[in-house]
Amino acid sequence: MEFPHKSRLLVVDDDRKLAGLIRDYLTPMGYDVELRHNGPDGLAEAIASPYEAVILDVMMPGMDGFAVLRELRKKSDVPVLMLTALGDEADRIVGLEIGADDYLPKTFSSRELLARLRAVTRRSHVRLESGETKELVAGPLRLCNETHTVVLDDSPLDLTTLEFAILAALLKSKGRVKSRERLIEEVSERRFNIFDRSIDVHVSSLRKKLGDDAKSPRFIRTIRGIGYTLHEPERPDLS
Repeated sequence: MEFPHKSRLLVVDDDRKLAGLIRDYLTPMGYDVELRHNGPDGLAEAIASPYEAVILDVMMPGMDGFAVLRELRKKSDVPVLMLTALGDEADRIVGLEIGADDYLPKTFSSRELLARLRAVTRRSHVRLESGETKELVAGPLRLCNETHTVVLDDSPLDLTTLEFAILAALLKSKGRVKSRERLIEEVSERRFNIFDRSIDVHVSSLRKKLGDDAKSPRFIRTIRGIGYTLHEPERPDLS
């Protein structure tokens, strides 16, 4: 099958056999795959060239995947899918907190890899749907769908693609409660396990970037046992 446009993908993994298998599987699926086998080379390549997504291994000698991701996020919001050891929840949470868009255990199936990859790349290409509001506003917080930017108090915020999607979903339902399940459906394009709390990690990271106080949040409030709601912040009384 011929693809009119191939998506450029970077795989950073010191396991050359696994990286080669990923390339062999994804190339016929419409991906142009580049391989790098250590952290510094992978970071340099991810910054120097435009990619639709990066598949990044956590455990690499020298500069590990977390260090690569931290440095990458200073310069790029390219979607990052991290590869983690089976059942290593700590790795997943750390990766999500520092800007990963999704994670995948190294026991993944090829179909799951493709599904996760397509999900994170779709989220990175926000397209205005018919009738969708170009700009979403809550007091000093402004989200622009066309430019994929968020500004708070006239200062731009650096959000991951998933954080942007979560904020947009909450802004669209401003003042109304959004259940965790509904939020997951809207932003993830994949089914989460009912015990998967990674969506909460993303919300927590988003709150930090918004400067929200957990005890008295300015924007995002937790509705215990249900989900989240975003409110217009109260204006100070100047009288």
